[in-house]
Amino acid sequence: MTKHNQKIGAWGEKTAAVWLASRGYEVSRRNVRTPYGEIDIVAQKNNVIFFVEVKTLTSSKKFFPEHQITPRKREHMLNAAMYYAAENGIEHWQIDVIAIEGKPGGAPVIQHFENIQ
Repeated sequence: MTKHNQKIGAWGEKTAAVWLASRGYEVSRRNVRTPYGEIDIVAQKNNVIFFVEVKTLTSSKKFFPEHQITPRKREHMLNAAMYYAAENGIEHWQIDVIAIEGKPGGAPVIQHFENIQ
């Protein structure tokens, strides 16, 4: 991954965390590593744990950020969430995706896809 992509990805994850917090979610962890991959954001709202995958693009001329969720990526997300939930005794959880289009310094376009499993 290039430094540019890392910068955009980090900005997108921070933007998503702030966006979630502004909507009543309590963001407890970011960039959690599991044997099945990384969970970008772990948040909680109404006694439910949310495992959030963040996809960020600077432009959607060819495709949208959410189109980066392939069947293989979805499988990794599910396995990572199940592992984390089992390790931490979490019963009520779901996987969400936040798609962000934009750049640092600009106004992002944010879409929230809930419970994608």
